[in-house]
Amino acid sequence: MKTSKWFAATASVLALAGAAHAQAPAAADPTATPHFGAWGFDLSGEDKTIKPGDDFFRFANGTYLARTEIPADRTRFGNFDALTVLSEARVHAILEGADKSSKIGAFYGAFMDEARIEALGAQPLAAQLERIKAAASRDDLIAFMGDHGTQSRSLFGVFISPDAKNPRAYAVNISTSGLGLPDKDYYLKPSFAEIKGKYELYVADMLNLVGWPDAAASAKEVVAFETRLAEASWERAERRNRDKTYNPMASADLAAFSPGFDFKRLLAASDLAAVERVVLTDNTAFPKKAAIYAQTPLSTLKAWLAFSVADNSAPYLSKAFVERHFEFRSKTLSGQPELKARWKRGVSTTNSALGEAVGEVYVARYFPPESKAKMLELVGNIKTALSARIDRLDWMSDATKKEAQAKLSKINVKIGYPDKFRDYSALEIKPDDLYGNVLRSDVFEWNRDVTRLNKPVVRTDWGITPQTVNAYYSPPLNEIVFPAAILQPPFFDPRADPAVNYGGIGGVIGHEISHGFDDQGRKSNGDGMLTDWWTPDDAAKFDARTTRLGAQYDSMEILPGEHINGKLTMGENIGDMGGINLGLDAYHASLKGKAAPVIDGLTGDQRVFLGWAQVWREKMRDEARRQQLHTDPHSPAQARVNAVVRNVDAWYRAFNVQPDDKLYVQPQDRVKIW
Repeated sequence: MKTSKWFAATASVLALAGAAHAQAPAAADPTATPHFGAWGFDLSGEDKTIKPGDDFFRFANGTYLARTEIPADRTRFGNFDALTVLSEARVHAILEGADKSSKIGAFYGAFMDEARIEALGAQPLAAQLERIKAAASRDDLIAFMGDHGTQSRSLFGVFISPDAKNPRAYAVNISTSGLGLPDKDYYLKPSFAEIKGKYELYVADMLNLVGWPDAAASAKEVVAFETRLAEASWERAERRNRDKTYNPMASADLAAFSPGFDFKRLLAASDLAAVERVVLTDNTAFPKKAAIYAQTPLSTLKAWLAFSVADNSAPYLSKAFVERHFEFRSKTLSGQPELKARWKRGVSTTNSALGEAVGEVYVARYFPPESKAKMLELVGNIKTALSARIDRLDWMSDATKKEAQAKLSKINVKIGYPDKFRDYSALEIKPDDLYGNVLRSDVFEWNRDVTRLNKPVVRTDWGITPQTVNAYYSPPLNEIVFPAAILQPPFFDPRADPAVNYGGIGGVIGHEISHGFDDQGRKSNGDGMLTDWWTPDDAAKFDARTTRLGAQYDSMEILPGEHINGKLTMGENIGDMGGINLGLDAYHASLKGKAAPVIDGLTGDQRVFLGWAQVWREKMRDEARRQQLHTDPHSPAQARVNAVVRNVDAWYRAFNVQPDDKLYVQPQDRVKIW
């Protein structure tokens, strides 16, 4: 489904959502809350044959990894995924029991009406395909791309978000787009040549399914066109740089800046004809891609858009579309052997279209009020820990410390669910029109954004739903957000040992707060404004430390010939380092001077580190891992444990890590930022 890009563009999420089956052994009730061991940690998952100092990730999780199989309809399996499946089961129960006349009941029912969808075949796409075929010029196709009531791809994506340099107001942003493969590397690197070849076959098959003429020849032209776009695209790591991606411009100047593409037509089709100012992200790519567009034959552009409509619409169409889409998008690119059951896909699609309507029911059933109160207390403890760490920094001046403390004090905290759930009364949902429901949902979301222009930013909005297993920090809003679905074991368990909670949800809280002070988050002040509040000397010292950290991650080979990209993952890596350090500090403070208890022979510090490692235990298919390394700002799970703890002095003391251990880093070489 087409959705607004504001959240993806302005927030740092804890982890990309994936899914797997529930924790083994599965509970009899798939909606029941899981619990781990006697005190919150799964001792049976450890591998005591591995030294903590050689591979702490496998020491904590090795037996679990050995006994765990990734389900055939998943690309990975870990604790995020187990909770995602728990949420999936709960939402399934909600939707199955929903009144068929309600919006969520009607939307889900339309998705589950497989017989009707099968009978329709490609018919739902007819109007869009006819519009593409009838286009007399490239400008006509631009109008099609700007229409949010289609499932088309666009060469330039338009989205509305808080203005990075005036976060009390909204800005219209434009970024370059157009690629059908996950990243430019897939077009340009020889190691992806086989996948690129399979992509061309996929394009041809989708064009055949919609009856497009000369599908094979058109597919070759489409991939060649996208390859040229890939050559003009920025690297992902560069697209993270918030200084480089804030480029305001008068709308009237776009034509001269990027000749060959009618941005006036694009904005008008997006109901933004009156907008006088836009913010460009990857600005230097604009004239290059506009020129490529102007030089490409109209027939190729039509085939490209026809394919994009079929590709994006496939999950809501007949079995032929669904299965071919799965074969390439999930099996080839991510290694997923089997298509998910229809009800699971229905849950996901309903969540996307009516997430807060579902979330309101979810919260009432599954989120106890005391969890919110306890989380607010934990957040306060973590903020206190960071405040103390800022005061102790030996590399930062008092002037910058003062600004950092001011920013920390202004962080807004959202727990569980929105204070006011979204009103979907203006969204028409029909029980017999799945594809129409999807399109109307896209238009509804876009119209909601457009009507907010020239009004103050709504600070009560949530970027993800209560039933989502994730968390995030938003720089322009200077806020941290923790949905209800993640506030469960092993992240948060009121019955667990406090040390495990501080290593789990405490580490997650610390991770999100630290995003406000990572390599990009640090560029906004306490009011969310993109501005330089650092002294030049402090900024240089910070950059020197992040350079050393990036080198550590760059050296980690995850698959043969495939390393972590330290620049792409920098923000998340800094967040992880802040997470474990702040969780540990807050745990120490919670003891109020008393000695930590020893449980099953484990000290308090050991249990904090094990709690952190347990959160990240995960298996992933090689194909999905490879895609992660090229596209995901998060490091692989093993690095979120091993690469983090090796920089924490307390971990060495807790597990008696010695110089001959594989993870050992000399004290002077350990990276300490916050």
